[in-house]
Amino acid sequence: MVAYDRPSPPVPDRLRMRPFPRSRPLRPLALTLLALAAWGSSSALACSALADTLPARGGTATTSAQDTLKPAAPPGEPATSFPRPERPVSDIVAPRWTGERERDEDGEFARVVALALVRDGMQVADIGAGDGYYVARLAPLVGPGGRVYGQDVVPEYLDLLATRVRRNAWDNVQVVLGDPHDPRLPEGTLDLAFMIHMYHEIEQPFGVLWNLATAMKPGGRLVILDLDRRTDSHGTPPALLRCELEAVGYRMAGLTRTAPGEYVAIFRAPTREARPTPAAIRARLAATPCRGS
Repeated sequence: MVAYDRPSPPVPDRLRMRPFPRSRPLRPLALTLLALAAWGSSSALACSALADTLPARGGTATTSAQDTLKPAAPPGEPATSFPRPERPVSDIVAPRWTGERERDEDGEFARVVALALVRDGMQVADIGAGDGYYVARLAPLVGPGGRVYGQDVVPEYLDLLATRVRRNAWDNVQVVLGDPHDPRLPEGTLDLAFMIHMYHEIEQPFGVLWNLATAMKPGGRLVILDLDRRTDSHGTPPALLRCELEAVGYRMAGLTRTAPGEYVAIFRAPTREARPTPAAIRARLAATPCRGS
């Protein structure tokens, strides 16, 4: 059985937390999911955050997970094959969007997984996982027969996540070091991939999306949570998002306004056979650029 985790270890001061933009009441669906999953219960959070900073069995508090961080797949198509986006890219500024308690109280995770239709036994990836807010909550939902890939391109963030995985003995979680243009995830494995408050931080979105499609099962879906604001203000306008994903062969399955200024967009990934070539992507974007901020 996969248990819900202890709170994550404290984030060092140099890994700054993003400010939380607003507070929203929980919706009925969110409340229902919270009750069913029980991941917000006080019993599930009985251990203190200090426990995750203590040495794991057989290790020391100074042991770094970075020594074992690695990709889960060979390199895909190189970044040079793809055009750069014609809009600003936000900096990666923190391993978490805001405090986990605030996000739980806001009902964010419940809203997203309700739309994503996460089920037991699924193989899912959190792209840009940071220190693991979604990984911690997806692991019990997919169960021991499923798998969660916690992927990021920042080794320091994955160090925090790997410590959390070891401390909580999540046997169904794999920590993956990716490249800025390639998630480096196993071929043909994913039912779902999540990009949570991070699409606007991808410096080479066409490469990431193209290489991610390699990791998706037929019919696999990409779930993106973002804010409807300029990409240099840590958001992505939905029309710009759709333009960039459709250029790589993704097709929108739905867009839901989950709160003022916030949305969840779900796309079906292209099969490897139907996916446009990098040259075709470049030609399409040269003819019809995806412009916006």
